[in-house]
Amino acid sequence: MLKKAQSFSIKNWSEDDQPREKLLSKGRTVLSDAELIAILISSGNRDESAVGLSKRILASASNNLSELGKLSIKDLMQFKGIGEAKAVSIAAALELGRRRNGSDALSRKRITSSASVFELLHPIIGDLSHEEFWIVYLNNSNKILQKQQLSKGGLTGTLVDVRVVFKNALELGAVGLVLVHNHPSGAISPSASDKELTQKLKTAATSLDIKILDHIIITEKTYFSFADEGIL
Repeated sequence: MLKKAQSFSIKNWSEDDQPREKLLSKGRTVLSDAELIAILISSGNRDESAVGLSKRILASASNNLSELGKLSIKDLMQFKGIGEAKAVSIAAALELGRRRNGSDALSRKRITSSASVFELLHPIIGDLSHEEFWIVYLNNSNKILQKQQLSKGGLTGTLVDVRVVFKNALELGAVGLVLVHNHPSGAISPSASDKELTQKLKTAATSLDIKILDHIIITEKTYFSFADEGIL
């Protein structure tokens, strides 16, 4: 007579091995990434525990949470034991982490350099597979009034409506703008169209007594600053 298949649900583990109990007794910082993901998915499959499955999922993303965040719901569901609900839970948790990084950067409030712009927007657009164009609106002390996505495009570009840029600036009372967009390709150098758009916005800004302080191109690992390179 065959024995009943062993369950790998977290509740059936020994108490010392249960991530939820470990978090409650020792704090969340002591848990590994795999253990935190195991809490999200609760159970593994017939062949491996939730932690084992989580380790395998992480390994597929080079044990990098940023890379893991790029996986789609469909990608996650390729793993045995990960259905739609579990995949959604993982994706939602990673998105919250990404947004928290952006909020932490925004709480610093004042833009002091190109690096501070990179720190502000990189968590939001650094690892996207499509291009987005953002504006950071500043007051006369370079404090952030608002950061706003202006447009969203494809792999190679996005359209920018100059009228919307300055309509928002006037409504906010902004006196300075930082232009920011990402290059999903990883190419760090500005394209001819990037330079043309920068000049177009700079010309329009001058007539409204608004300054274009910089244009930052962000990739997954680094950035390019028009101001730092002296081409603004």
